[in-house]
Amino acid sequence: MDHTPYIEIDEKILLKNIRKMSKLARENGVNLRPHIKTHKIPRIAKLQLAEGAVGITVAKISEAQVMAEYGIDDIFIAYPVVSEAKAEEICALNQKLSHLIVGVDSREGAEVLNTCAQKHGQTLNVRLEIDTGLARTGVDLQQASGLAEQITQLDALHLQGIFTFKGPVYKGEATTDTDKAGIEEGELMTELAAQLEESGIKLEDISVGSSPTAASVASVASITEIRPGTYVFNDAMQVKLGVSEWEDCAAQVVTTIVSRPSEDRAVIDGGSKTFATDVQPNHAPLNLKGFGAIQGHPEAEFARMNEEHGVILSTDLKIGEQVKVIPNHICSTINLHNYVYLKKENDEYEKIKVEARGMLQ
Repeated sequence: MDHTPYIEIDEKILLKNIRKMSKLARENGVNLRPHIKTHKIPRIAKLQLAEGAVGITVAKISEAQVMAEYGIDDIFIAYPVVSEAKAEEICALNQKLSHLIVGVDSREGAEVLNTCAQKHGQTLNVRLEIDTGLARTGVDLQQASGLAEQITQLDALHLQGIFTFKGPVYKGEATTDTDKAGIEEGELMTELAAQLEESGIKLEDISVGSSPTAASVASVASITEIRPGTYVFNDAMQVKLGVSEWEDCAAQVVTTIVSRPSEDRAVIDGGSKTFATDVQPNHAPLNLKGFGAIQGHPEAEFARMNEEHGVILSTDLKIGEQVKVIPNHICSTINLHNYVYLKKENDEYEKIKVEARGMLQ
């Protein structure tokens, strides 16, 4: 294909990654509910379901609505809902789907959902989000029992479980030791679940996990569900963390060298409107080299970018040459593109729309 830049997805590697994670979940006796924020494509979500996923995870209501339009009817919205308008959308979805779960992490959010559900004569399944060290959303572990008790007193809500997202963080600090991070995540959550059960709150699910910690956290007794996302494609971060190899990366950005201003500098036709910039190079603990890995040119460094230009430090790239880049973070990169191109085993390409691109509400 000549028109660059574009994202190429290797179908064979994609399927291998999907099947590998499904096998990991089966062998550990946990449910797999993958996060579709990575690909935002209903067709790929259906591949994950066909290989054994019990449902999907989304970040936003609009993502859930897109997936529901394509017949996916078991969805967990792993994000706090706090406005009346969004609660109305939740209740509308709840009528359509066979199984909907919504994240909460505050009394205020729970009450908004409860009021809306009461108005529509519904009961909403909710999960309480716990902060296990990432310091993002989620109630503090020390406050979780009290909030869980408050939620159980709301008539139109059913506290179905607890969930967390911690990723490669150990004792509150970023780490490359994904085993320690995952074990800590699982143990913190199972200890909390035991405390809640002692107080009379029995949970159906303890939902955890990211692509880096999936293998280790799934091995912790009493964990019922993992929610990895990036594993379908993998990226430079996953390779640096040691949870995948370069040959496991299904997604690459294909670009063209459009300028060669000096002996050591080449420019590609993809910049910050093509590649995500949220994972910066040369930052601990990963210390990634550049904004992505140039395939076939290990000495090259994707050093910087502007909106439409990417600067590569290299002495052997030629004008007109196509180069493939595995980005540092594939999830945010996918959201910058309207379409991806699925590469088949016969080297033919299929253009697929990123249906949930830009669904941020």
